[in-house]
Amino acid sequence: MTRIARIETFHNEFLCFVRVTADDGAYGWGQTSTYNADITAQVLHRQVVPWALGADSTDIVGLVGLVERREHKFPGTYRARALAGLDTALWDMAGRRAGKPVASLVGGAPGQVRAYASSMKRDITPTDEAERLVRLCGEQGFAAAKWRIGAECGEDVDEWPGRTEAIIPTMARALGDGIDKLVDANSGFSVPRAIKIGRMLGEHGVGHYEEPVPYWDLEATRAVTEALDIDVTGGEQDWDMATWKRMIDMRAVDVVQPDVMYMGGLTRTLQVAAMAHAAGLPCTPHSANLSLVTICSMHLMAAVPNAGKYLELSIEGDDYYPWQRGLFLGDPFAVTDGHVTVTEEPGWGVEISPAWLERATYIDAAAETFRPSAYGALYHDGAKR
Repeated sequence: MTRIARIETFHNEFLCFVRVTADDGAYGWGQTSTYNADITAQVLHRQVVPWALGADSTDIVGLVGLVERREHKFPGTYRARALAGLDTALWDMAGRRAGKPVASLVGGAPGQVRAYASSMKRDITPTDEAERLVRLCGEQGFAAAKWRIGAECGEDVDEWPGRTEAIIPTMARALGDGIDKLVDANSGFSVPRAIKIGRMLGEHGVGHYEEPVPYWDLEATRAVTEALDIDVTGGEQDWDMATWKRMIDMRAVDVVQPDVMYMGGLTRTLQVAAMAHAAGLPCTPHSANLSLVTICSMHLMAAVPNAGKYLELSIEGDDYYPWQRGLFLGDPFAVTDGHVTVTEEPGWGVEISPAWLERATYIDAAAETFRPSAYGALYHDGAKR
């Protein structure tokens, strides 16, 4: 058995990379979920690291379950976001040990994955959005594209009056019949307005309608799904397995969209994909930025039997998300004819930029810095700089 000997985090406010090293010298890189990553790093060191140090580095499923049980009083998104850092690092380690990409470890294989061009902008006119998506589809060969409608959690108040009704026909005309059309409402509408907009989407050839109503209201989501002929999709925010089971059992959506990092890593996301597969539902992961989440989603899509039609690939560069700048060596998101590639490189197939790591806040937790308390929990004096 090889045990986890060291867990290091490198973080700023937006992103936290995690390096896990075993006592035989094997290592892997992972990532917690983005945003408030400095807080997530604290959660990882307080509530994940104590259970992980000294554990079997090859029993990923068992260790994920152990952390959940030991931290049962703290369920929630931060625990899941922190757990993702450990889980994804261990999968990378497993791939590096085996000399195989993660996709090959979970039933898939390296190769191309079809992607859709995913816009994150709402502060853009319909004409400007149409121009840039048509250009990107032409330049990079995308055969599918998504744009934003409504306002995020907007309660039927649009980004500006009339934008939704204007952008749908504008985009449909500009993209034409050869491009699959997707929209994201980000929980923006009430049920009546969501259904009205959904029928408009169907008339204009849009086939993917994401989070039309507040995502936490599964009954409202199901009402929209049952009223429309186009696919209603959702689940990106959800991490709780009981919620996922209820969502799938009640057929609240037509397509499930777990986020690997919000979920707590690849292990738990595969469990959601398996539940969906058993129910006959496709899985199209949420991957809305160019960090490790999209790379993990590429491997997932290359492996699960119910992978959806396409991978979400953000088209927003460093000007929109400055924190994305210089994360990796090389370009793991290179697009060829509308596809990205899961390479034959081991693990996730990427290396983190040393320059980025050098600028990050660093915390080092090694097994020798931890000691058991009187109650059996573990505390640490992790070195910081």
